[in-house]
Amino acid sequence: MNINIYYGGRGLVDDPTILVINKIQEVLDELNVNVNRYNLYEMKNTITTLSQTVTEADGIILATTVEWVGMGGYMQTFLDSCWLYSDKSQILDKYMFPVVMARTYGEREVTLALNNSWEIIGGKIGPALSAYIDDTTDFEFNDNYKIIIEKYAENVYRTISQRIMQLPSSSQTIKNNMLKDTIKLTPQESEQLSKYASDDAFVKTQKQDIESLASIYKELLNDQENGGDDYYLNVFRDNFNPTTGYKSTYMISISDKDKLISIYVDGRDIKVTFGENKSADVIGKLSKETFDQIVEGRETFHRAFMTGAMTARGNLKTLRMLDEIFNFQK
Repeated sequence: MNINIYYGGRGLVDDPTILVINKIQEVLDELNVNVNRYNLYEMKNTITTLSQTVTEADGIILATTVEWVGMGGYMQTFLDSCWLYSDKSQILDKYMFPVVMARTYGEREVTLALNNSWEIIGGKIGPALSAYIDDTTDFEFNDNYKIIIEKYAENVYRTISQRIMQLPSSSQTIKNNMLKDTIKLTPQESEQLSKYASDDAFVKTQKQDIESLASIYKELLNDQENGGDDYYLNVFRDNFNPTTGYKSTYMISISDKDKLISIYVDGRDIKVTFGENKSADVIGKLSKETFDQIVEGRETFHRAFMTGAMTARGNLKTLRMLDEIFNFQK
């Protein structure tokens, strides 16, 4: 099963929507669901191309934050692109699940707007999750809220896997009988047009390819200068800050380098090796870029988890201890 998550917030550290979709993604990962997450605020110039990714998924989650009024510009732009450029014949059986967290009034109105938009585009509507969050910290550590989110994620999985039927709606009927697609194009033409509309996709293709290759060679050189594969192990050994009586195990996966790092901490002793440890107390996954930011002291494990740059499974308090037992400084 493939599920895409489209996050339409601004990526703020204390955004409650990030906490919710992190938990949803964690549960779906445990159910062996392939989850692709798109942070729309990082893709301002290519949002119009994302309509093509919808057809690759069995279901999608549209997650956004109400900060003052409405769903926000990023999510609206994404829905516009789905209406203008997507192959609607392939969206007919796609379930959409709204996740709306509000810092002010309006979470139910935005949920309704997402549902109406998706029905007019032609898809199916799944259960919604919405809430007003006044204090993100209290929300994060409330076990009852966690249970609700976990059950919601399980319901998302159940709805898609069982292909739950729905009764017809007026929004879908109006779309079929009255509204006309604004652009009559083949799926191939729609995809090409959406790429042109994104500004950078064609104009800067060669430049991006060169930058990508340069980045790859730069990473290889940096790894060699830092000591090759040993760099990933020594950076933990050299910055270890022993804590008397503390004992735990971690497994860190660097996704784009295909490396698994297992860490065993027992008081003043530490063991760091390459390899898998599925029974670790905390299992984290992050990119090489995020890993470098952490070991250079420009980021922390907890902040990376809160912003979605790192996914983790296990005890949150144990995850936070990573920033205590390893003293990474600029």
